[in-house]
Amino acid sequence: MKKLAIALQAAVLFLAASPGYAETAHVKYRGDAVNLRKFECHNVANGSEVRRVCFDRANGYMVIKLVDTYYHYCEIDAPTVRGLWHAPAPDDYYHASIRGRFDCRTHRVPKN
Repeated sequence: MKKLAIALQAAVLFLAASPGYAETAHVKYRGDAVNLRKFECHNVANGSEVRRVCFDRANGYMVIKLVDTYYHYCEIDAPTVRGLWHAPAPDDYYHASIRGRFDCRTHRVPKN
């Protein structure tokens, strides 16, 4: 049994490290999946609406999971995203500082 558990752990590590494996997010309104390989992602434990925040600093591009749906924000700055990551009330911070701003319809959307 112990050998089986070790073999399963090795298989998971191999798949996660292999170049063919990449986490993706299906972003509403984008039309294609976003490869999260270059993103720094944080799960949000104390948010009721905000569940996960992923940020591509090089492109100023944030993908956020609200409940069960991913949305994206374009040309967003790192201090704003860091503020969301560290906010004591992520939902309040999101609504006050991000929602309605950094709209990908008016800001540059990076290529995947």
